[in-house]
Amino acid sequence: MSTAKAGDLALLVTAERREFLVKLQAAGDFQTHRGVLRFEDLVGQPWGSVLHTHLGHPVALLRPSLRDILLKTQRRSQILFPKDIGYVLLRLSVRPGMTVVEAGTGSGALTTALAWAVGPEGRVITYDRRQDMQALARKNLARVGLEERVTFKLRDIAEGLDEREVEALFIDVPRPEAYLAQVSEALAGGGVFGTILPTANQVSALLAALEPHGLGLAEVCEVLLRFYKTVPERLRPVDRMVAHTGYLVFGRKLLANLAPAEATQAEAEQD
Repeated sequence: MSTAKAGDLALLVTAERREFLVKLQAAGDFQTHRGVLRFEDLVGQPWGSVLHTHLGHPVALLRPSLRDILLKTQRRSQILFPKDIGYVLLRLSVRPGMTVVEAGTGSGALTTALAWAVGPEGRVITYDRRQDMQALARKNLARVGLEERVTFKLRDIAEGLDEREVEALFIDVPRPEAYLAQVSEALAGGGVFGTILPTANQVSALLAALEPHGLGLAEVCEVLLRFYKTVPERLRPVDRMVAHTGYLVFGRKLLANLAPAEATQAEAEQD
């Protein structure tokens, strides 16, 4: 049976669903609104245990999921939500051992998810022009033990990307269409490009610019997620939901134009 150890990240959840992400220590206390927990009482306990504060309130001891970690990311800017990140990882086909390039590190939420997904043998290369944002991202990644999987580059990507033959590249910048030449140059043939934009007019500007840079097979989507109240006698949706957080846009690098050929006379007559 797996047990919690000093140095592990742990998710503490109260009966009221208040959640605390903490790093376990060999000694000391952790204070909640429902009382104090001693670290020495947590260390060595099996994951899933329910312990009690000094006031007698129950608290579950859980190993945090990636979603838990992302929602607790310290931020100075808007981060990608887990609902969007899940589809981004799927669409970019991120897997253990691969190298992924990201532009727009921000607070490091997507960087964290990418580093988690590529595993100890993979690599995430992330660009940002703001040193303060990368410093915060480093802190967030170090907290969860993933900093060693990430290479930070302090640079405006208008100056170019160092990498070539990249399988997957995601940029989170206000005007991604301004950097498509750099994206295309870095991607391998068939490589996947992705970005997120908040408004439809920004998406339109990007779509119009894809083909001249050898990027095709565009896909635009948004991910909507609705939770339910988990009361068996009155199961129904919760009162609020996080709906539109951004439009996700994806494309592939093509080595030739995929525009349909002109129809022959026979085909035209059939139509």
